[in-house]
Amino acid sequence: MENYPKDKLIQASTVIESLLHKCEKSRLKLTDRTSQHTLLKNRIEALKIALKLIESEVENKLIDNGK
Repeated sequence: MENYPKDKLIQASTVIESLLHKCEKSRLKLTDRTSQHTLLKNRIEALKIALKLIESEVENKLIDNGK
């Protein structure tokens, strides 16, 4: 995996949080069990995973810089 600077990771985290919020708002307007609802549900889950991975990487960089 590429080694991204902490500031780029934080910037990406902000963008993903915004996308996640917009997707969650849009999901409320869709009917359950439609293909659009399922697709959006899967995208939300993927965005949550990506956000956790980025946050973990930022945390690791903070720990590594503290040594």
